[in-house]
Amino acid sequence: MRIRWHGHACFEIEGSVKIVTDPHDGKSLGIPAPSVKADLVLVSHDHFDHNFIKGVEGADTSVLTMPIMTVEKGVRVEGIPASHDSEGGSKRGKITMFRFELDGTSFCHLGDLGHELDESQVEKISPVDVLFVPVGDVFTIGPEAAHRVIEKVKPKVAIPMHYRVPGLGLSIQPVQNFLRLCDQRRIVKMGNEVEFTGDELPSDGTDVWVFSK
Repeated sequence: MRIRWHGHACFEIEGSVKIVTDPHDGKSLGIPAPSVKADLVLVSHDHFDHNFIKGVEGADTSVLTMPIMTVEKGVRVEGIPASHDSEGGSKRGKITMFRFELDGTSFCHLGDLGHELDESQVEKISPVDVLFVPVGDVFTIGPEAAHRVIEKVKPKVAIPMHYRVPGLGLSIQPVQNFLRLCDQRRIVKMGNEVEFTGDELPSDGTDVWVFSK
């Protein structure tokens, strides 16, 4: 199985099918656009930096954008409602967190989560092997809240996303502010992609995989 980061909150997860999360068009953010055609696209919310479906859409691509429990392309997906802010969505609206299972490994992409998870949301997400969590603050939770979310969910691997990188046109925090809160022994730098099998994931505690462009 392979995970490739296309910047911001856009990841390509490839196993028996190819899943792309929150695609962006690149130019609106000041970073390269994703270069991939997906079998399944998961869009957490309808904002310009997360919803560029046509950029990754092929002839037979399935797209999910709403809270739903379904099987698409052989992948079991559950969309879990959440908010883009800490005021129930009144400032920036609602989002959908997607939990999905691919080839025996479970993933959850938190989208632009703007608040800490309640017990019900943690129960729906857990257990999960790989958790994609925003850490940049301003438009999402910041480093401290992201760290607390990870401690609640207890994934085998946490992947920070939605943070400042060179060229990005959003004023959000760099990933280093989040990494300072982590166990330095569990941080693994990956470049922009990694290949792995489910039995290679840690059996205790949480590793933090940091991707870079």
